[in-house]
Amino acid sequence: MARFPRLSFVTALAVLSAWPAAAQSPEAFYKGRKMDMIIGYSSGGTYDLYARLMARFLANYIPGNPVIVPRNMPGGGSRTATAWVYSAAPKDGSVLATADQSLAIAQALGDPQIRFDVNKLIYIGNPSRENNTTVAWHTSGIRTIEDATKQEVTVGATGGSTSSQYPKAMNALLGTKFKIILGYPGGNDINIALERGEVAVRGSNTWQSWKSTRADWLRDKKINILVQIGLNKAEDLPDVPLLMDLAKNDQDRAVLKLLSSPTEIGRPIFTTPDTPADRVKILRDAFDTMVADPKFVEEAKREKFEIDPVSGAQMQKIVADIVASPKNITQRLNEIIGEVEQNTSSK
Repeated sequence: MARFPRLSFVTALAVLSAWPAAAQSPEAFYKGRKMDMIIGYSSGGTYDLYARLMARFLANYIPGNPVIVPRNMPGGGSRTATAWVYSAAPKDGSVLATADQSLAIAQALGDPQIRFDVNKLIYIGNPSRENNTTVAWHTSGIRTIEDATKQEVTVGATGGSTSSQYPKAMNALLGTKFKIILGYPGGNDINIALERGEVAVRGSNTWQSWKSTRADWLRDKKINILVQIGLNKAEDLPDVPLLMDLAKNDQDRAVLKLLSSPTEIGRPIFTTPDTPADRVKILRDAFDTMVADPKFVEEAKREKFEIDPVSGAQMQKIVADIVASPKNITQRLNEIIGEVEQNTSSK
C-alpha cells in the first residue's frame, strides 16, 4: 500500500488557505469586499474629486457589490502613492488608484524618482480626456504668455508633474521667466496660494476642473488663461493658444506635442501589476458599463464634470506609446527639463 508523506499542521493549513483564493471566481472574490481607491493627491483637487466620484459608482457595476473606500496618499506629485500601489499593495484587484497623467512622460525621460514601471500598472479607464491649462491670478499683471517673458513670475506646483513640467518647458522654449515653487500637496492648495498672493500662476489644471470647481473664478475673471495644453483646442477656448502651436520650429513642436499627449490619459484609474486577468476584465467591464450609464453621466453633470471616457485597453496602449517615444525627442525634452530644474533650484 502506497504511503503518502505526512504534512505538518502549518503546511497543511497553508495549502488549505491558499486553495480557495486560487480557485475563487471573480464574483466570489468581490462579494462584500472592501476595496481601496488610492488618491495620489490631497483632498479637494480634481484628481481627488474624480476618484471619489468613481469610488461611489464603480462598485455598483462590479459583481458582488464591494465597497470602494477613497484614501488620500499625497506626496511627490503622486509618485508616493504610485510606488506603494506598484510594490506594496495586494496584487489581487482589491486596490484601485489614480495618479498624475504625466508619469509616463517622466518615465520616458528617465526620471530617477520613478521607482516603478508605468507599463506594468494595469489601466482600468479614464473618465474624461481634457485639455490642461496654465493660468495667472487676475492681480498678477500677467494676461498672456508674452507677459510672462518680461518679468519673473512665481508658479505653484505639486512636484515633478505637469504643474512643473509645463512652465519648465515654456521657460526653455518660449522664453518665459517662471520661478517654480514646488511642494504643494495638491491643486486645491495651489488655488489657496493664488488667493493669498503666495504665487501668481498655477502651472497646470484642466479646463474642465476650472469650470466645475471654480466657476465663480471664471465668472468674476479671477484667472487669466495663458495657454491650453492638448492635441486639439477645447471648443469653448477658441482664442487660447495651444502650447505646441507656440513652438518656434518643428523640433520644438515635436517636443511640446509629446509633452501634451498625456492629456489623453486624463484622470487615470489603474490597479496593481500582476492582477489576475479575470479580475482585470471584471474591473474594465465595470468601468465601461459605468461611463455608459445615463445615471452616472447625469450625476457627473450635476457635479459639473464632463465624461469623455478612454477605455483601459486604449490607455494601456497610450502609456506604452509615450514610454516608447523617439529617443531624440525624449532626450531633447529631458535636457530642457533638467536644465530648467537646475535653474529653478538655484533661485
